[in-house]
Amino acid sequence: MYGFDNQALTRVRAEERQVVREAVGRLRAGQSQAQVAAWMTAEGHRGTMGGEWTSMKLGRLLDNPAVAGLERDPKTGELCETGREALITPEEFRWLQQRPGRRGGVRSEEAREPDFEYLLASGLSVCGQCGQQMTGGRTSAGTPSYRCPTNFEGRGGCGKVRVNASLLEDYVAEHILGELARPGAQAALEEARARMAAEADEVRARITALEKARIELAEPYEKRQLSRAAFGAADKRIGDSLKKERARLRFLEQIVDVPLGGVEDLARWWKHAPHGSKRSLAALLVEKVLVHPARARGVRDVDDRVTLSWRTEMAA
Repeated sequence: MYGFDNQALTRVRAEERQVVREAVGRLRAGQSQAQVAAWMTAEGHRGTMGGEWTSMKLGRLLDNPAVAGLERDPKTGELCETGREALITPEEFRWLQQRPGRRGGVRSEEAREPDFEYLLASGLSVCGQCGQQMTGGRTSAGTPSYRCPTNFEGRGGCGKVRVNASLLEDYVAEHILGELARPGAQAALEEARARMAAEADEVRARITALEKARIELAEPYEKRQLSRAAFGAADKRIGDSLKKERARLRFLEQIVDVPLGGVEDLARWWKHAPHGSKRSLAALLVEKVLVHPARARGVRDVDDRVTLSWRTEMAA
């Protein structure tokens, strides 16, 4: 796949990622898909098989969730983050799917509900029963919800906790707006952002060290000082660590980049902010949202099911 260095789509080609990022930038600036494909060909860029770019080929590439480090849940079709390296951001991918005049896509818009943008994704919502990160997904009736997965990417949870996404997000948003209205909210958020920027630097250093270790691992294997099984096991451990660290880095970078400078009324800003900025601001305030099992089947009230763990010192 164009932009990636292996079939597992776990390593990107930096030069091809830059091409895709510029292509998306041109689409967002108003160029047509055909114009962007023509630009890519004129600049000498070719597909993985050496062919010239067409509108259809570019559309198929940008319609694949893997370009944004996403995949679709096989049961619900809902987009889920994988933690793998990406060519573009999840927000850019969702924009591409919804843009007017989109051509070359491979999925049927009529066959699936529009993607729901989950505010508390990326580990913000946690199962109060087993501590597993909750994932977004639709119920059998098609209602967006958060659920504790029984098996997702090899990480098994209890599968016993599910909550309506809109009810949970409205509850959390109400409490966030209360915190944003407090005196000193902006200063506390800036302090939290500075701490997370420092953590992002630490994660980058760990990623660099892991990438170096992966390269160094190849030498003893090539010299036959390391068996294939030992090499594979060690490479998998490093790969799993890289996946985890890259997911954390992407999460931190989105938070650090949230545009707060010059915002005088944060509560008013929240009501009209882009979804990605809301999620980043929520992560600056909230460390995790613990969701407990419902008292009884069919109970819709979430007040006694949710515990908010605040990140900033001003929040309580």
